[in-house]
Amino acid sequence: MITKYGYSTVAKVGAISLLLIVPALVLPLVLGAVCATAGLLLMVFTLQFFRDPERTPPKKERIILSPADGKIVRIEETEHPFFQGKAKMVSIFMSPLNVHVNRNPISGKVTHLKHIEGEYIAAFEHTSGERNERTEIGIENAEVKVFFKQIAGYVARRIVCELSLNDTVQIAERFGMIKFGSRVDIFMPPHVKLCIKHGDSVIAGETILAEY
Repeated sequence: MITKYGYSTVAKVGAISLLLIVPALVLPLVLGAVCATAGLLLMVFTLQFFRDPERTPPKKERIILSPADGKIVRIEETEHPFFQGKAKMVSIFMSPLNVHVNRNPISGKVTHLKHIEGEYIAAFEHTSGERNERTEIGIENAEVKVFFKQIAGYVARRIVCELSLNDTVQIAERFGMIKFGSRVDIFMPPHVKLCIKHGDSVIAGETILAEY
């Protein structure tokens, strides 16, 4: 399954791939093979990048799910204005090989939504969460609230977020993506019990980051 967020890109890449593959039929053998291979690899990479597999969230209550596929690269306690004090922060690095569709970490109401222009330093740099282009999202329900950022990276230059302020959302539902690799930072209340550790691989809509 290909995500709807990638339809236009897949169509453009498909056209470019055909421009490489079709002439290969009449070009000299070696040159034709190079062009055809380049076209096929380009298309395979694009389809792989925009894949959007179905996910089955755990049948468990009072959990916070990962909003992104990737690897846990940072866990720390910090201060955050959304919580008016302490918070637990988890950073998820998304490589170009990961699924890039993002999902809601909890059910609730969107109470904060802001897009911020910025730089495009490498997403694995700790300062990218404050310096890079990003979309900030806050979701709250009667029991818990979370704050998270879709952060553009050195390669990723396109953030997609379909959410609107005051939307009511469901846990594990798709809401957007970051195209071509980047990072998601998620902030949670200090009392939650983390269920992951540094270096873990996580899956959006399935991996439990924390319980409350």
